[in-house]
Amino acid sequence: MGPSLVALEGEYGTVTDRDSDHLDGRVPQDDGQDDTPTSLDLLRSDVAAMQQALLPEGNASGDTRSGFVAIVGKPNVGKSTLLNTLLGVKVAPITPKPQTTRQGIRGIYTVDDRQVVFVDTPGLHSGRSALDSYMRREIRDAVADVDVVLWVVDLRRPPGSEDKEVARMLRGLPEGTRVFLVGNKVDVAKYPDEALQLYKDLYPAAERVLSISALDDPKAVYALREDLLEDLSPAPFFFPANIRSDQSREHWAGEIIRESAMIHLRQELPYSIAVLVTSWKDVEKGDASPIVIEAEIWVERSNHRRIVIGSGGKMIREIGRTARKQLEIFLDHHIFLELEVVVKSEWREDISALRELGYQA
Repeated sequence: MGPSLVALEGEYGTVTDRDSDHLDGRVPQDDGQDDTPTSLDLLRSDVAAMQQALLPEGNASGDTRSGFVAIVGKPNVGKSTLLNTLLGVKVAPITPKPQTTRQGIRGIYTVDDRQVVFVDTPGLHSGRSALDSYMRREIRDAVADVDVVLWVVDLRRPPGSEDKEVARMLRGLPEGTRVFLVGNKVDVAKYPDEALQLYKDLYPAAERVLSISALDDPKAVYALREDLLEDLSPAPFFFPANIRSDQSREHWAGEIIRESAMIHLRQELPYSIAVLVTSWKDVEKGDASPIVIEAEIWVERSNHRRIVIGSGGKMIREIGRTARKQLEIFLDHHIFLELEVVVKSEWREDISALRELGYQA
């Protein structure tokens, strides 16, 4: 389940999107629903007890291989796109805006007796809010105990101050942590080889250097995935073989809604919004009734609320329609999505609000 829910004070605006017409001809997708632990320390300490239960079918001997791979880089270099392509299913939100990812998201890829746990991280950036501090801790925690780090860089541009900060962080990794320098967006870079060399100069210790397009060249991404699978060390599985993410369904749905809001709101206020799913009402198998999902979109000011709702409710309907379309495709079921816009003053500085959203600041 998602984080605990408490009553919110503030202004509300409610819009319900009732139309549902996006399922015909769609292929069912993994909905990411699970109740697995999310603490890496807990997973590692409990692994002996979990090992037998998590063995893949037909492998009673326990001869499995697994490992953790962190994906790091500055904002907007394509880390979440890379994660989704590695998994073959969307578990992380993607927008053209930096700082879309706020939490470390674990994506699990299992094939036969091998399992890779990919950890997507927020973009490393400067910022002074409690949320910014939380995001930086997410990055540090993600790289503290992994086997491989994929440092993703944007080949359209030379290294900047944030890239140099990532390189400094990599130099402080525990001994034995392998680092792959992954130059992304090679298909649209004007001087990709020159840019990649500049990044390599920042961190000469990179074990491997490669160029890809995570968005338009999935074969290169799959080849990277196969190499990572091949290099795994003997270890038990840390997650059941049939799941693709450690997120609760509520958090996953909230991220889909937030992604839709960020896309539609363009440059107006994408970084000051958050989404909290407050209710999820399932239906019995075979029941044609819609799954009912209720969520709140948090904003920090009353004028932000008016922007999110839009003239005559136009904006909030577009946000809801886009989010619902994605939810229906992935869940393979009709959705009744109700969104409320809530004024939550300075929520990015409110520790209790951050915890309610799942940001354990």
